[in-house]
Amino acid sequence: MTAREEILARIRSALHTAPSDPVAAHARISHTYNRAGSLDREACLHLFIDRLIDYDSEIIQITSEAEIPKAIAQALQHADEHRALIAPAFPSAWLPEGFGFKADNDLPTTEIEGVEAVVTTCEAAVASTGTIILVHGGAQGRRVITLLPDHHICLVHRDQVFELVPEALTAIAGSTTKPITTISGPSATSDIEMTRIRGVHGPRRLTVILYG
Repeated sequence: MTAREEILARIRSALHTAPSDPVAAHARISHTYNRAGSLDREACLHLFIDRLIDYDSEIIQITSEAEIPKAIAQALQHADEHRALIAPAFPSAWLPEGFGFKADNDLPTTEIEGVEAVVTTCEAAVASTGTIILVHGGAQGRRVITLLPDHHICLVHRDQVFELVPEALTAIAGSTTKPITTISGPSATSDIEMTRIRGVHGPRRLTVILYG
């Protein structure tokens, strides 16, 4: 028996009750919070953009996939960056010419830290909180490549934007059981003397390319 198992066994014995089925226990919870949004598509997207701006995120809006290479180039040029990481599954047709893109084939952290930016897709986004959800599969890449580079360029399809958190989580629940990462603007903290410092826990810059 491990220490964890011993602690849990002591807790169960102290409770003097039989353990309940977790699925049944969850079903008994009263979900009184809002689980469905009320905004139309245009208003939902407007709210998402407003939240991104409030979080100091950069936004590039395009209408078709054919414009994605130009948008990625624009984001890199604006930051004066010349190299970026991508997941091995990232579509090559979306990559602009004139930049160095390095596929993350289990690169060591020392190499990841030396690259200026990372370009990924996402799983979903939440308008009410300005949050992007990653599950780190396919073109989203490993979690480490979205944390160490200084600049994260994230592609978000307009159809992936939901008004509320429950809507977004319900939408992705059937497609993945992986742990998720949530991003709400560039990494920042004001823990020390209420001074806002960027890049403490992740990229200092977040560029969202909104397409579709």
